Amino acid sequence: MDTFIGRTAFITGGARGIGLGIARACARAGTTLALVDIDEDALAQAKTELSELTRTETYVLDVRDREAYARVADQVESDLGVVSLLFNNAGVTDIISPAQMDYAVWDWVMGVNIGGIYNGMQTFVPRMISRGGDSYIVNSASAAGLVFANTGFPYQASKFAVVGLTETLHAELAGYGIGISLLLPGPVATDIVRNAQRLRPEHAPAQSQKVADKLENAHGILNHIGVSIDEVGQLTLDAIREERFYIPTDDSVATALTARTEALLAAMSSARHVPEFAGWAQSPHR
Repeated sequence: MDTFIGRTAFITGGARGIGLGIARACARAGTTLALVDIDEDALAQAKTELSELTRTETYVLDVRDREAYARVADQVESDLGVVSLLFNNAGVTDIISPAQMDYAVWDWVMGVNIGGIYNGMQTFVPRMISRGGDSYIVNSASAAGLVFANTGFPYQASKFAVVGLTETLHAELAGYGIGISLLLPGPVATDIVRNAQRLRPEHAPAQSQKVADKLENAHGILNHIGVSIDEVGQLTLDAIREERFYIPTDDSVATALTARTEALLAAMSSARHVPEFAGWAQSPHR
């Protein structure tokens, strides 16, 4: 993809955080914007800012709602034209003790973080294929989708799922002329922790003071050492231009990732040998 001029980008979680950073980068590159978010007030603020750079329309959507997703997609393409850039970025985080395992928290985190991404894929990929490709998708996972990061088991499970889904589709979508990349943010200066606390399901178990303090500490760390959202946005567009699959925002998990890989390889060294067959276990990213 050598130009973003004249294209329409559909960005979930586009009113704030990484989504806003991506929107700003797209706007500077001449892309028309469809910003999608659950926060109507934040959407209005983002539209005011970005409309000075490019045509920007906003749409309120809970990405878990499949029927609403399809309706919004239809409206966007009626308003702005064919969507050829899809940024599946909306996400939430939560920490809960295993002693408080709860379906409300699990369904919420998984519904937004992996269900929302799949809903975006199922809504737009058939359209992209029918139009002959020439499209690009970026799915936002996390460095916490690669290694244990002590960010809560529902969140980490959802991000591991995003990694697996996106890696699997990479080779398959290439055959249709559709590119895809996997955004792997480490610490980024956003308000995701506080926003997620505000949106937390009403019937979720109350968090202990220890967990509340941990989350507030995480918010402080992210905004102290985190990469800026604008840097992540530009990094993402550069990766699309260069067709790079993995888009890490930093190297914060490099040591842990090396240790995990070495532990897996060590475990396999004593396992029964079975030759690779029909592409099994062969990375499409080599």
